[in-house]
Amino acid sequence: EVQLVESGGGLVQAGGSLRLSCTASGFRFDDHVIGWFRQAPGKEREGVLCISTSDGSFYYGDSVKGRFTISSDNAKNTVYLQMNNLKPDDTAVYYCAADGRLLEPRSYHYWGQGTQVTVSS
Repeated sequence: EVQLVESGGGLVQAGGSLRLSCTASGFRFDDHVIGWFRQAPGKEREGVLCISTSDGSFYYGDSVKGRFTISSDNAKNTVYLQMNNLKPDDTAVYYCAADGRLLEPRSYHYWGQGTQVTVSS
């Protein structure tokens, strides 16, 4: 059974940092694309960053360029999203997903339950 579990969300002040984790099980972790997505109320789900666990290549969305980074620890079956210089507009539920194409949400087959990130002004 494929499972993805996010953790690390919470409440943070604008300008602060937060590190999210996505731990996967049930599939070969080192040969997949893992993506981070987010969805705020009333908005479309958008791609944040994704990474290929096989070669470490990644793609990012314009809204987080220069502030967020993605990394993987294949030994721990975990992908991290480091979020710096957070803004109130970053407030959303953040999801990790597996087995998709770049930052297209509808292409991903497996999803976690999400973790709430709230950035205060």
